[in-house]
Amino acid sequence: MSRRGGRHLLQKLISAPYIVWSVIFVVFPLFMVIYYTFTDGNGKFTMSNLAELGTSENVSVMMISIAIALIATVACLVVGYPLAYLISKMSNSGRNAMMLLMMLPMWVNFVIRTNAIYILTEALGFSETYTAAVVGMVYNFLPYMVLPIYSAISKLDNSLFEAAYDLGCTKFAVLRKVLFPLSMPGVVSGITMVFVPSISTFYISQKLGGGMFATVGDKIEGLFMLTNNYNLGSAFSIILLVLIIISMAIMSKFTTDDDEGGLLL
Repeated sequence: MSRRGGRHLLQKLISAPYIVWSVIFVVFPLFMVIYYTFTDGNGKFTMSNLAELGTSENVSVMMISIAIALIATVACLVVGYPLAYLISKMSNSGRNAMMLLMMLPMWVNFVIRTNAIYILTEALGFSETYTAAVVGMVYNFLPYMVLPIYSAISKLDNSLFEAAYDLGCTKFAVLRKVLFPLSMPGVVSGITMVFVPSISTFYISQKLGGGMFATVGDKIEGLFMLTNNYNLGSAFSIILLVLIIISMAIMSKFTTDDDEGGLLL
């Protein structure tokens, strides 16, 4: 066997576990979701599951989910962008300390974190409300916004800002015309990483929302775990999958593979 052939065989052997894993835990579950979406309880082909998504109740669930996810995403961006910028301007020790503080809550179980926020919102008098649910999403998903923005900003060349100031730009103009456009890949990545889990979460809305409203995640969890309606639950899952694909497609339009974190025009 030639050296090239041996290397090719080794690459196949190394990738084999990943391929098997993908087939079992990605391809097969996706196939089952698609199968249940387009069949009824008897396994016969039908479009009724997708049609049922158009009822006023289900449309309301999807609109509420999208609205709350958008609010949480915007809140994370408003809080996360300045925070990411400040972290990028710190010394190495300060930056490491802030990153540690940012990541520490992520080492705690998601349910425990959400229950902690519930206790806090209850003490402040606004538990089991839309506001409490949004606060819970911001708390849980803020690092997903900060980290990609920080990564994009930290890679920018300081000479770009110096040149802008030399050309007469004010601080606001530098922010608007230099910093924000060049950090757009991190912003888009952060928006995607926050919006997707926000629209699909169910425990946050159940615990912090107090059952006042249902999200797509709540609906899927109820259809699978309570009513055993796998067909309609799979149809909702397809909707989430489509939203994720759309988000990834939008993100790919603004991001590049180069290390500069520049904006692809």
